[in-house]
Amino acid sequence: MISVYELKPRFQALLRPLVSLLVTRGVTANQVTLAAMVASVATGLALWGLAGCRLSLLLLPLVLFLRMALNAVDGMIAREHNQQSRLGAILNEAGDVVSDAALYLALVPALAPFGAHGWPIVLFVVAAILTEFVGVLGQTIGGGRRYDGPMGKSDRAAAIGLIAFLIAVGVPGGGWIDGAVLLLTALAIWTSFNRARRALAGN
Repeated sequence: MISVYELKPRFQALLRPLVSLLVTRGVTANQVTLAAMVASVATGLALWGLAGCRLSLLLLPLVLFLRMALNAVDGMIAREHNQQSRLGAILNEAGDVVSDAALYLALVPALAPFGAHGWPIVLFVVAAILTEFVGVLGQTIGGGRRYDGPMGKSDRAAAIGLIAFLIAVGVPGGGWIDGAVLLLTALAIWTSFNRARRALAGN
C-alpha cells in the first residue's frame, strides 16, 4: 500500500549528519524518544489552552514534522550506534501512543470552534492506537514489526497536519472536517487489517 513511510530512507539520509552530531555530543536514543513525547504532550496542552485561536493550529503541522524527524533520529541512533535496548523498544512504542493521543485529542477543543465534532476525532485516535497495537502484535507471532499503510504514523501526521494547516490559514471549517477525519479513521482501520493479514501471512 502507498504510504509516507516509503519515503523514510530518503528522510533518514537527510538526517544522518544531525544524528552523527548528536551522538558526538552524547545524546542517546532514549533521550530523543522522550523529547519527542514531551514536545507532543506540551503541544497538546497548548492547543487545549489556545482553543479558538486559528493561528494556534499551525503548531500542529510544525510539531508533527518535528516528531517525525525525532522518531527517525532515535531509531538511527539506536540501530547505527549500538544503543538498541528493551527499554528503548518500550519507550518507542509507548511514546508513539502517548504522543498520538496528546496531539490528536487536543483537536477536540481546538477544532470545535470551526465546526468539527469531537466524536470523529476520538474514533480516529482509537483507530490510530489500534494500528500501532496490531503492528506490534506481528512480533508476538514470530514476525517483524508491521508498518504497512495506508494510514501509518507518518501518514496520520501528514493528513492531520494538512487539515490543521488549512484551518489555520483561513479555510472555512464545517462538516468537511468531520468527513475528512472519518475517512482517515476508515483508512486506519484498513491499515490494521492489512498489518494483521501480512503478519499472519508472514510477509
